Amino acid sequence: MTYLVAGLIIFLGVHSLRIFAEPWRLSTIARIGEKPWKGVYSLVSIAGFVLLVWGYGQARQQGVVLFDPPLFTRHLAGLLMLISLVLLTAAYVPGNMIKGRLGHPMIISVKVWAFAHLLANGRLADVLLFGAFLVWAILDFIAARKRDRAAGTVYARGNELRTVLTVVAGAVVWAVFVAGLHQWLIGVPPFV
Repeated sequence: MTYLVAGLIIFLGVHSLRIFAEPWRLSTIARIGEKPWKGVYSLVSIAGFVLLVWGYGQARQQGVVLFDPPLFTRHLAGLLMLISLVLLTAAYVPGNMIKGRLGHPMIISVKVWAFAHLLANGRLADVLLFGAFLVWAILDFIAARKRDRAAGTVYARGNELRTVLTVVAGAVVWAVFVAGLHQWLIGVPPFV
């Protein structure tokens, strides 16, 4: 459990700089330059991510069960994951209406992903991992919206064709996960 917690602190900590330390972040970028900042940021993020993935794998083997969710929560989580993956795709497909309306679909995708997995998993490691990501995503979304308001950011409306492409691409990614990628990566079939 120690490695999971350490990984969460490192990964979410570095990703929380814009939430809690934006002035420090901007002054550091100004002092050392954007490319060195991105390099250090990426290395620390990767180290934290590797640590939390490895720590989560170790903690799952301990199997401390906090609650036993009913089977239907896995099906609900599967549906929510479809929404999450469409939102994630919307962050990368330019000119779609989802991004135009929501502004930060990736952060919302993380919220939906974390919430879905909290519904369907009741072990201590699950609650720590997905709960931490849910809290982080809520705080990050609030901070991002605040930055948007302060900067007067207006997102382009987007068009229907790119929106349909976004939804189809997200659904295809979801289908790949359901068809076996989730079990291959995580070791758990999503609907069983």
